Amino acid sequence: MKPKKTAILQSNYIPWRGYFDIIASVDEFIIYDEVQYTKNDWRNRNRIKTPEGLKWITIPVYQKRLSQKIAETEISDQKWNVKHWNLIKSNYAKASHFDNYCKIFELFYQNINTVFLSEVNESMLRLICNLVGIKTKITNSSAYQLNGNPTERLVNLCKQTGAEIYVSGPAAKNYLQEDLFVQENIKIEWMDYSGYPEYPQLSPPFDHRVSIIDLLFNTGAMASRYMKIGTR
Repeated sequence: MKPKKTAILQSNYIPWRGYFDIIASVDEFIIYDEVQYTKNDWRNRNRIKTPEGLKWITIPVYQKRLSQKIAETEISDQKWNVKHWNLIKSNYAKASHFDNYCKIFELFYQNINTVFLSEVNESMLRLICNLVGIKTKITNSSAYQLNGNPTERLVNLCKQTGAEIYVSGPAAKNYLQEDLFVQENIKIEWMDYSGYPEYPQLSPPFDHRVSIIDLLFNTGAMASRYMKIGTR
């Protein structure tokens, strides 16, 4: 039996394709939203392509205190969904495969009615995983015991899921205490985000720094061929 792999990341709003590749690379993906919400980060915003260049689309939220968790963060404008869908539709209506996904995303934005950012992110995450064929088990950190310092929490989550391999983004090399994983016989694998191919994209020049919806609307069912999951 192959060793179980687990990845643990804070939720992002309509993340880029690399985020979904790390989900696809593991057996269990834990949404780590029982940690501090960070302002001006990926939790509540991402970028889309427009004729004028990249544009941020942001879910407005309340930040009531510095220690506020992502899971506690509430949306401050209940019409955000209408605004976002109108922005997406106006900028991607001419994309080759927009019509294939238009109704799916329109229904998502029409029906999402939670006030919690984390629930929006998780719902969108599951929707997109389904569209690109990712079958990974997705769980939430709130279902587990969270003890110790930041690295000890990650180690303990891996132990609770029975993971022998922890898959992490490369940015964590700057702060992860690797020796704590070694002590528990948990191997660390670093995700490689290099080498992503370009794909047909509206409004050249090509730019990688966009939400995965850009890839979906422009390439349709071929989207996984432009991801790491398409090369496995």
